[in-house]
Amino acid sequence: MTGLTERVLGKKIGLLLLLILLVFGGLFGSKFLQIKSAMSSRKAPPPPLVTTTQTVQEEWATHLSAVGNINPVLGVVLSNEVAGIVTKLHFVSGQPVTKGDLLLELNTATDRAILKGLIASEKLALIKLKRQVKLLKSKATSRSSHDEARAELDIAKAAVAAQQSTLDKKLLRAPFDGEIGIRQVSLGQYIDKGYQIAPLVSFESTIVDFTLPERNFADLRVNQDVLIKVQAYQDDVFKGHIQAINPGLHQDTRTIAVRAIMDNPDMKLRAGMFANISIILSKPLPVLSLLETAISYNTYGENVFIVLKRDDKTVVEQRAIKTGVRRNGRIEILHGLSLGDTVVNEGHVKLRNGIEISVAEKPTPG
Repeated sequence: MTGLTERVLGKKIGLLLLLILLVFGGLFGSKFLQIKSAMSSRKAPPPPLVTTTQTVQEEWATHLSAVGNINPVLGVVLSNEVAGIVTKLHFVSGQPVTKGDLLLELNTATDRAILKGLIASEKLALIKLKRQVKLLKSKATSRSSHDEARAELDIAKAAVAAQQSTLDKKLLRAPFDGEIGIRQVSLGQYIDKGYQIAPLVSFESTIVDFTLPERNFADLRVNQDVLIKVQAYQDDVFKGHIQAINPGLHQDTRTIAVRAIMDNPDMKLRAGMFANISIILSKPLPVLSLLETAISYNTYGENVFIVLKRDDKTVVEQRAIKTGVRRNGRIEILHGLSLGDTVVNEGHVKLRNGIEISVAEKPTPG
Protein backbone atom coordinates (compact mmCIF):
# COMPACT_ATOMS: atom_id res chain seq x y z
CA MET A 1 0.00 0.00 0.00
CA THR A 2 2.84 2.26 0.82
CA GLY A 3 4.51 1.61 -2.55
CA LEU A 4 1.29 2.45 -4.39
CA THR A 5 0.98 5.73 -2.53
CA GLU A 6 4.56 6.67 -3.38
CA ARG A 7 3.99 5.96 -7.08
CA VAL A 8 0.88 8.14 -7.15
CA LEU A 9 2.70 10.92 -5.34
CA GLY A 10 5.61 10.70 -7.80
CA LYS A 11 3.26 10.97 -10.75
CA LYS A 12 1.61 14.05 -9.28
CA ILE A 13 4.98 15.72 -8.69
CA GLY A 14 6.08 14.90 -12.25
CA LEU A 15 2.86 16.34 -13.68
CA LEU A 16 3.37 19.47 -11.56
CA LEU A 17 6.95 19.92 -12.80
CA LEU A 18 5.84 19.39 -16.38
CA LEU A 19 3.14 22.01 -15.94
CA ILE A 20 5.67 24.48 -14.52
CA LEU A 21 8.03 23.83 -17.43
CA LEU A 22 5.24 24.38 -19.91
CA VAL A 23 4.23 27.66 -18.27
CA PHE A 24 7.81 29.04 -18.15
CA GLY A 25 8.51 27.74 -21.63
CA GLY A 26 5.49 29.59 -22.93
CA LEU A 27 6.55 32.81 -21.21
CA PHE A 28 10.14 32.64 -22.46
CA GLY A 29 8.99 31.68 -25.94
CA SER A 30 6.60 34.61 -26.10
CA LYS A 31 9.32 37.00 -24.93
CA PHE A 32 11.79 35.58 -27.44
CA LEU A 33 9.29 36.05 -30.26
CA GLN A 34 8.69 39.65 -29.14
CA ILE A 35 12.44 40.44 -29.11
CA LYS A 36 12.94 38.78 -32.50
CA SER A 37 10.03 40.74 -33.94
CA ALA A 38 11.40 44.00 -32.54
CA MET A 39 14.86 43.31 -33.94
CA SER A 40 13.48 42.49 -37.37
CA SER A 41 11.45 45.70 -37.44
CA ARG A 42 14.35 47.92 -36.32
CA LYS A 43 15.88 50.02 -39.12
CA ALA A 44 19.63 50.15 -39.69
CA PRO A 45 21.26 53.43 -38.51
CA PRO A 46 21.87 55.97 -41.28
CA PRO A 47 25.43 56.52 -42.55
CA PRO A 48 27.32 59.09 -40.47
CA LEU A 49 27.20 62.63 -41.83
CA VAL A 50 30.58 64.25 -42.55
CA THR A 51 32.01 67.31 -44.26
CA THR A 52 34.76 67.04 -46.81
CA THR A 53 37.60 69.08 -48.23
CA GLN A 54 40.09 68.68 -51.07
CA THR A 55 43.81 68.92 -51.50
CA VAL A 56 44.93 71.98 -53.47
CA GLN A 57 48.20 73.29 -54.85
CA GLU A 58 49.52 76.56 -53.44
CA GLU A 59 52.72 78.54 -53.65
CA TRP A 60 54.53 78.85 -50.33
CA ALA A 61 57.76 80.68 -49.70
CA THR A 62 60.32 79.24 -47.31
CA HIS A 63 60.20 81.23 -44.10
CA LEU A 64 61.26 81.43 -40.48
CA SER A 65 58.65 81.78 -37.76
CA ALA A 66 58.92 83.90 -34.63
CA VAL A 67 56.80 85.78 -32.11
CA GLY A 68 57.28 89.34 -30.91
CA ASN A 69 55.70 92.54 -29.65
CA ILE A 70 54.40 95.54 -31.57
CA ASN A 71 55.88 98.89 -30.56
CA PRO A 72 55.48 102.39 -32.00
CA VAL A 73 58.33 104.03 -33.86
CA LEU A 74 57.51 107.18 -31.90
CA GLY A 75 55.97 106.72 -28.47
CA VAL A 76 56.57 108.58 -25.20
CA VAL A 77 54.93 109.33 -21.88
CA LEU A 78 54.58 113.12 -21.72
CA SER A 79 56.06 114.64 -18.57
CA ASN A 80 57.03 118.07 -17.26
CA GLU A 81 60.61 119.32 -16.82
CA VAL A 82 59.76 121.63 -13.89
CA ALA A 83 57.27 121.47 -11.03
CA GLY A 84 54.21 123.68 -10.82
CA ILE A 85 50.43 124.04 -10.66
CA VAL A 86 48.39 123.18 -13.77
CA THR A 87 46.57 126.33 -14.86
CA LYS A 88 45.37 125.32 -18.35
CA LEU A 89 44.73 122.04 -20.20
CA HIS A 90 44.50 122.18 -23.99
CA PHE A 91 43.82 118.50 -24.74
CA VAL A 92 41.48 115.63 -23.90
CA SER A 93 42.16 111.90 -23.69
CA GLY A 94 42.33 110.21 -27.09
CA GLN A 95 42.81 113.43 -29.02
CA PRO A 96 45.02 113.54 -32.15
CA VAL A 97 47.63 116.28 -31.97
CA THR A 98 50.16 117.92 -34.29
CA LYS A 99 53.79 118.57 -33.51
CA GLY A 100 54.10 121.87 -31.59
CA ASP A 101 50.52 121.96 -30.29
CA LEU A 102 50.26 123.47 -26.79
CA LEU A 103 48.96 120.78 -24.44
CA LEU A 104 49.38 122.06 -20.88
CA GLU A 105 50.37 125.23 -19.00
CA LEU A 106 51.78 125.54 -15.49
CA ASN A 107 51.53 128.65 -13.31
CA THR A 108 54.07 131.20 -14.62
CA ALA A 109 53.09 134.39 -12.75
CA THR A 110 56.24 134.54 -10.61
CA ASP A 111 58.50 133.53 -13.50
CA ARG A 112 57.10 136.26 -15.74
CA ALA A 113 57.68 138.89 -13.06
CA ILE A 114 61.29 137.73 -12.69
CA LEU A 115 61.69 137.85 -16.48
CA LYS A 116 60.51 141.45 -16.60
CA GLY A 117 63.14 142.43 -14.02
CA LEU A 118 65.87 140.63 -15.96
CA ILE A 119 64.80 142.32 -19.21
CA ALA A 120 65.04 145.70 -17.46
CA SER A 121 68.53 144.80 -16.25
CA GLU A 122 69.48 143.87 -19.80
CA LYS A 123 68.27 147.23 -21.12
CA LEU A 124 70.26 149.03 -18.45
CA ALA A 125 73.39 147.03 -19.31
CA LEU A 126 72.91 147.92 -22.98
CA ILE A 127 72.65 151.64 -22.16
CA LYS A 128 75.84 151.46 -20.08
CA LEU A 129 77.69 149.70 -22.90
CA LYS A 130 76.63 152.30 -25.47
CA ARG A 131 77.85 155.08 -23.14
CA GLN A 132 81.16 153.29 -22.67
CA VAL A 133 81.54 152.94 -26.47
CA LYS A 134 81.13 156.71 -26.96
CA LEU A 135 83.49 157.51 -24.11
CA LEU A 136 86.10 155.08 -25.43
CA LYS A 137 86.05 156.76 -28.86
CA SER A 138 86.85 160.09 -27.22
CA LYS A 139 89.32 158.35 -24.92
CA ALA A 140 87.34 159.49 -21.91
CA THR A 141 87.18 155.99 -20.40
CA SER A 142 89.46 152.98 -20.11
CA ARG A 143 89.34 149.83 -22.17
CA SER A 144 88.72 147.78 -19.00
CA SER A 145 85.60 149.81 -18.14
CA HIS A 146 84.32 149.24 -21.66
CA ASP A 147 84.96 145.48 -21.39
CA GLU A 148 83.22 145.29 -18.01
CA ALA A 149 80.14 146.97 -19.50
CA ARG A 150 80.10 144.48 -22.39
CA ALA A 151 80.41 141.55 -19.97
CA GLU A 152 77.56 142.90 -17.84
CA LEU A 153 75.38 143.02 -20.97
CA ASP A 154 76.27 139.45 -21.86
CA ILE A 155 75.45 138.31 -18.32
CA ALA A 156 72.10 140.13 -18.45
CA LYS A 157 71.26 138.52 -21.81
CA ALA A 158 72.11 135.05 -20.46
CA ALA A 159 69.91 135.63 -17.41
CA VAL A 160 66.99 136.63 -19.66
CA ALA A 161 67.52 133.55 -21.86
CA ALA A 162 67.68 131.27 -18.81
CA GLN A 163 64.49 132.70 -17.36
CA GLN A 164 62.75 132.48 -20.74
CA SER A 165 63.77 128.81 -20.92
CA THR A 166 62.19 128.22 -17.51
CA LEU A 167 58.99 129.83 -18.75
CA ASP A 168 59.01 127.67 -21.91
CA LYS A 169 59.40 124.53 -19.80
CA LYS A 170 56.12 125.35 -18.12
CA LEU A 171 54.38 125.14 -21.50
CA LEU A 172 54.12 121.49 -22.57
CA ARG A 173 53.96 121.01 -26.37
CA ALA A 174 53.52 117.91 -28.54
CA PRO A 175 56.98 116.67 -29.68
CA PHE A 176 55.50 114.92 -32.76
CA ASP A 177 52.22 114.13 -34.53
CA GLY A 178 50.26 111.39 -32.78
CA GLU A 179 47.39 110.42 -30.51
CA ILE A 180 47.25 111.18 -26.81
CA GLY A 181 46.22 108.43 -24.41
CA ILE A 182 44.39 108.73 -21.08
CA ARG A 183 45.14 111.97 -19.21
CA GLN A 184 46.58 111.62 -15.71
CA VAL A 185 46.39 115.24 -14.50
CA SER A 186 43.63 117.68 -13.59
CA LEU A 187 43.27 121.44 -13.64
CA GLY A 188 44.70 123.03 -10.49
CA GLN A 189 46.81 119.99 -9.60
CA TYR A 190 50.38 120.48 -8.36
CA ILE A 191 52.74 118.17 -10.22
CA ASP A 192 56.36 117.44 -9.42
CA LYS A 193 59.15 117.41 -11.97
CA GLY A 194 58.86 114.35 -14.26
CA TYR A 195 55.17 113.66 -13.52
CA GLN A 196 53.60 111.30 -16.08
CA ILE A 197 50.89 113.37 -17.74
CA ALA A 198 49.69 111.15 -20.64
CA PRO A 199 51.10 108.79 -23.27
CA LEU A 200 51.61 110.07 -26.81
CA VAL A 201 52.00 107.59 -29.67
CA SER A 202 52.44 107.97 -33.42
CA PHE A 203 50.74 105.21 -35.45
CA GLU A 204 51.99 106.15 -38.92
CA SER A 205 54.52 103.31 -38.72
CA THR A 206 55.25 100.62 -36.17
CA ILE A 207 58.07 98.28 -35.26
CA VAL A 208 58.06 94.70 -34.04
CA ASP A 209 60.86 93.34 -31.89
CA PHE A 210 61.56 89.60 -31.79
CA THR A 211 64.33 87.06 -31.34
CA LEU A 212 65.54 84.05 -33.31
CA PRO A 213 67.88 81.16 -32.40
CA GLU A 214 71.60 81.36 -33.14
CA ARG A 215 71.29 78.81 -35.99
CA ASN A 216 69.23 81.35 -38.01
CA PHE A 217 71.80 84.14 -37.90
CA ALA A 218 73.13 83.38 -41.40
CA ASP A 219 69.59 83.48 -42.86
CA LEU A 220 68.92 87.09 -41.81
CA ARG A 221 69.70 90.35 -43.55
CA VAL A 222 68.53 93.96 -43.38
CA ASN A 223 65.55 94.85 -45.64
CA GLN A 224 64.41 91.21 -45.69
CA ASP A 225 60.61 90.93 -46.12
CA VAL A 226 58.49 89.92 -43.13
CA LEU A 227 54.79 89.10 -42.77
CA ILE A 228 53.02 89.82 -39.49
CA LYS A 229 49.68 88.70 -38.07
CA VAL A 230 47.99 89.77 -34.84
CA GLN A 231 45.10 88.21 -32.94
CA ALA A 232 42.93 91.33 -33.20
CA TYR A 233 42.83 91.09 -37.03
CA GLN A 234 43.26 87.39 -37.80
CA ASP A 235 42.35 87.76 -41.49
CA ASP A 236 44.86 90.56 -42.14
CA VAL A 237 48.52 90.14 -43.04
CA PHE A 238 50.80 93.15 -42.46
CA LYS A 239 53.94 93.49 -44.56
CA GLY A 240 57.22 95.03 -43.48
CA HIS A 241 60.96 94.53 -43.63
CA ILE A 242 63.84 93.99 -41.23
CA GLN A 243 65.21 97.35 -40.10
CA ALA A 244 68.05 96.22 -37.85
CA ILE A 245 69.79 93.10 -36.54
CA ASN A 246 71.86 93.16 -33.37
CA PRO A 247 75.51 92.48 -34.26
CA GLY A 248 75.92 90.13 -31.30
CA LEU A 249 73.94 87.36 -29.60
CA HIS A 250 72.43 87.35 -26.12
CA GLN A 251 74.96 85.62 -23.89
CA ASP A 252 72.40 83.70 -21.80
CA THR A 253 69.86 82.62 -24.43
CA ARG A 254 72.08 82.56 -27.55
CA THR A 255 69.40 84.38 -29.49
CA ILE A 256 69.51 87.20 -32.06
CA ALA A 257 67.54 90.40 -31.45
CA VAL A 258 65.80 91.60 -34.61
CA ARG A 259 63.64 94.65 -35.35
CA ALA A 260 61.24 94.96 -38.29
CA ILE A 261 59.37 98.07 -39.39
CA MET A 262 56.10 98.41 -41.28
CA ASP A 263 53.64 101.08 -42.37
CA ASN A 264 50.40 101.37 -40.41
CA PRO A 265 48.06 103.47 -42.58
CA ASP A 266 44.83 102.06 -41.09
CA MET A 267 46.07 102.47 -37.51
CA LYS A 268 45.29 98.81 -36.76
CA LEU A 269 48.62 97.92 -35.17
CA ARG A 270 48.89 99.17 -31.61
CA ALA A 271 51.67 99.16 -29.05
CA GLY A 272 51.86 95.98 -26.97
CA MET A 273 50.12 93.67 -29.44
CA PHE A 274 51.40 90.11 -29.68
CA ALA A 275 52.64 89.36 -33.21
CA ASN A 276 53.21 86.16 -35.19
CA ILE A 277 56.07 86.82 -37.59
CA SER A 278 57.18 85.08 -40.78
CA ILE A 279 60.53 86.02 -42.30
CA ILE A 280 60.58 85.27 -46.02
CA LEU A 281 63.73 83.37 -47.07
CA SER A 282 63.03 82.28 -50.64
CA LYS A 283 60.68 82.72 -53.59
CA PRO A 284 57.31 80.90 -53.47
CA LEU A 285 57.41 77.21 -54.48
CA PRO A 286 54.41 74.94 -55.36
CA VAL A 287 53.20 72.71 -52.51
CA LEU A 288 50.24 70.34 -52.03
CA SER A 289 48.25 71.48 -49.01
CA LEU A 290 45.24 70.45 -46.94
CA LEU A 291 43.26 71.87 -44.04
CA GLU A 292 44.79 70.82 -40.72
CA THR A 293 41.35 69.81 -39.40
CA ALA A 294 41.18 66.99 -41.96
CA ILE A 295 44.08 65.13 -40.33
CA SER A 296 43.69 62.65 -37.46
CA TYR A 297 46.52 61.36 -35.31
CA ASN A 298 47.21 58.03 -33.62
CA THR A 299 50.16 56.03 -32.33
CA TYR A 300 51.09 55.06 -35.89
CA GLY A 301 51.28 58.64 -37.19
CA GLU A 302 49.11 60.96 -39.26
CA ASN A 303 46.05 59.74 -41.17
CA VAL A 304 43.15 60.94 -43.27
CA PHE A 305 39.89 59.34 -44.35
CA ILE A 306 39.81 59.58 -48.15
CA VAL A 307 36.32 59.57 -49.75
CA LEU A 308 35.74 56.94 -52.49
CA LYS A 309 32.87 55.63 -54.64
CA ARG A 310 32.19 51.85 -54.45
CA ASP A 311 29.09 50.12 -55.89
CA ASP A 312 27.11 53.37 -55.96
CA LYS A 313 28.01 53.99 -52.31
CA THR A 314 30.20 56.67 -50.78
CA VAL A 315 32.70 55.07 -48.43
CA VAL A 316 35.86 56.10 -46.63
CA GLU A 317 39.27 54.52 -46.56
CA GLN A 318 41.82 55.37 -43.90
CA ARG A 319 45.17 56.31 -45.36
CA ALA A 320 48.51 57.14 -43.73
CA ILE A 321 50.17 60.35 -44.92
CA LYS A 322 53.34 62.34 -44.36
CA THR A 323 53.13 66.08 -43.72
CA GLY A 324 55.49 69.05 -43.77
CA VAL A 325 55.22 72.64 -42.57
CA ARG A 326 52.06 74.28 -41.27
CA ARG A 327 50.83 77.69 -42.28
CA ASN A 328 47.62 79.64 -41.54
CA GLY A 329 45.54 76.57 -40.68
CA ARG A 330 46.87 74.50 -43.58
CA ILE A 331 49.51 71.80 -43.74
CA GLU A 332 51.86 70.65 -46.48
CA ILE A 333 51.25 67.10 -47.79
CA LEU A 334 54.51 65.34 -48.68
CA HIS A 335 53.21 61.79 -49.30
CA GLY A 336 49.95 59.83 -49.39
CA LEU A 337 47.61 62.15 -51.30
CA SER A 338 47.30 63.64 -54.78
CA LEU A 339 45.96 66.91 -56.11
CA GLY A 340 42.15 67.05 -55.92
CA ASP A 341 41.72 64.11 -53.49
CA THR A 342 38.60 64.45 -51.35
CA VAL A 343 39.00 63.70 -47.64
CA VAL A 344 36.82 63.95 -44.55
CA ASN A 345 37.22 67.27 -42.76
CA GLU A 346 34.74 66.86 -39.87
CA GLY A 347 33.23 63.73 -38.36
CA HIS A 348 36.30 61.48 -37.91
CA VAL A 349 35.13 60.06 -34.56
CA LYS A 350 32.24 58.12 -36.13
CA LEU A 351 34.31 56.57 -38.92
CA ARG A 352 36.11 53.29 -39.49
CA ASN A 353 37.78 51.85 -42.54
CA GLY A 354 35.32 50.97 -45.35
CA ILE A 355 32.19 52.41 -43.72
CA GLU A 356 29.52 54.08 -45.84
CA ILE A 357 29.10 57.81 -45.21
CA SER A 358 26.74 60.66 -46.04
CA VAL A 359 28.45 63.84 -47.25
CA ALA A 360 27.13 67.28 -46.37
CA GLU A 361 25.86 69.27 -49.35
CA LYS A 362 28.46 72.01 -49.06
CA PRO A 363 32.01 70.66 -48.70
CA THR A 364 34.56 72.66 -46.80
CA PRO A 365 36.60 74.80 -49.24
CA GLY A 366 40.07 73.44 -49.95
